[in-house]
Amino acid sequence: MIVGYFRLLSSLSAKVPSVVYRAATVALIDMKKAQVVFVLGGPGSGKGTQCVRIVESYGYTHLSFGQLIDNHIKDGKIVPFEITIKLLKKAMEETRKLDEKKIHFLIDGFPRNEENLHGWTTIMDGEADVKFVLFFDCSNEVIVGHWGQGSPRGKGGANKEGIQTYLQSTRPVISLYEKQGKVRTVDASYSVDKVFANVKTILDKEI
Repeated sequence: MIVGYFRLLSSLSAKVPSVVYRAATVALIDMKKAQVVFVLGGPGSGKGTQCVRIVESYGYTHLSFGQLIDNHIKDGKIVPFEITIKLLKKAMEETRKLDEKKIHFLIDGFPRNEENLHGWTTIMDGEADVKFVLFFDCSNEVIVGHWGQGSPRGKGGANKEGIQTYLQSTRPVISLYEKQGKVRTVDASYSVDKVFANVKTILDKEI
């Protein structure tokens, strides 16, 4: 019996380091998962301008949904979520290949609808953590007025399809995250400097 007891102790001591090593490895991998902030807001909310400032002050990598899918957009239709997620994932992977410390991402203008969100949850599960949604809130009057400027998309204006997508599809996504307590709202009606001051207050608490 004594011999058997010592054999059991020996066996356990050999296995414990392996278990501890695996746990430590898993923890290390989790720490290296991409940390994502979704940036949402209506046309005219100035979120693109604020993203530039966030990058300068906090070192985030800014991925603009609109720029990534420009070559895939036709007639204002929403790009299939499979393509959308693959483009985002590829951009994140390329960024991290260049610098493995780049784990913080601002994804601007995404998810646009619940299908986007479902695709992200399915494909990016285990790849990234969504910390919160940074929501630049502005009134419908501002959005409609912005469309009225008649500027081309991406040059300070918005088309009718983009406004409809925001009001009908993106706002429900924001509501879903609000129920999870993961929305940080910024009043976008102030000056650029005032809005950024409020953004800094939010980010300083989150980091």
